[in-house]
Amino acid sequence: MPRTKTPASEGSDRRADNSEEAHEFAVHSRLIGKAARAVKGPATKLRLAPAPQSSDLEVMEHNPLARFPISPAEIDTVVAEFYAVIRTHPGLGPVFAAHVTDWPAHEAKIAAFWRNAILFERDYDGNPMRVHKAAGNVRPGMFDAWLGLFDSVLNRHLAPETAAAWSTLAHRIGRGLRYGLVDAAKSPSGAPLLF
Repeated sequence: MPRTKTPASEGSDRRADNSEEAHEFAVHSRLIGKAARAVKGPATKLRLAPAPQSSDLEVMEHNPLARFPISPAEIDTVVAEFYAVIRTHPGLGPVFAAHVTDWPAHEAKIAAFWRNAILFERDYDGNPMRVHKAAGNVRPGMFDAWLGLFDSVLNRHLAPETAAAWSTLAHRIGRGLRYGLVDAAKSPSGAPLLF
């Protein structure tokens, strides 16, 4: 159902843009840690996944704005399996263990992040860039291993189309985080620490 524009509150010269395009723009800006800002006029609509197939309609009816058809339970399963794999990884396990003391709470927060990114739920309020920079031991080169493990979990638990769509989103977010960490991860000579 298309959204309609509603007039702004009395005393304001702005109009609210409640279109799906504006919603997509506003949600995307929050995902990368930028302050939410007013949207004036129509935003550019991003094509993030193919149109849903008829078998996906039941999931999409629950959340018609979802980037691709997936249930919250599937997100929880992927997140739990991913962190089970991370804890046993020789390179990434110690990095995560240095910062995560309550795994169930961490998994719940990350599942909320993915539900926000995919289903546009509004339960996540963190800032991934700030957290990764503040950790101090996360290097841009670690994202290749992280994404490889994540992709393997997606492929084991989801239909191929859903796994591919989520992987594309994860790789885009990973590129943004990696890029943000390059400036923070420099040797005394000023060269980036990529590994």
